[in-house]
Amino acid sequence: MPYTKSPRPYKHEYQMQLRRGEHEGRMERQRARRKMDKEGRDANKDGRADKREGKDIAHKKHISKGGKNSDGVSVQSRSRNRSNNRQNEKKKSTKKKRR
Repeated sequence: MPYTKSPRPYKHEYQMQLRRGEHEGRMERQRARRKMDKEGRDANKDGRADKREGKDIAHKKHISKGGKNSDGVSVQSRSRNRSNNRQNEKKKSTKKKRR
C-alpha cells in the first residue's frame, strides 16, 4: 500500500534490512556484477559486459543459503535465475505420468 499521508520511512526500511541480514547479501551480489562488468568485453560502451546484457549473475550456491562469490558465479537468463525453488533444490518430481 502506498504512503499517502506520510513520507516513506527510508531510514527505518534500511535499518530493518540490516537487522534481517539482507544488506550483506545485496553487497555480495553487487560485487559479483561489478566484477563481471569490469572483466567482460563491452562493445556498445553502456557499462555492462556484453554477455551480461539482459541476464542475471547466478551464484552456484545461493547467497540466501550462505553462498559467496568465491563459491562461483555464472550468467543465467533472468527467468531461470529468479524461478529457482531455493527450498527444494534437489527434490525431483516423483509422480508417474498417466498415459
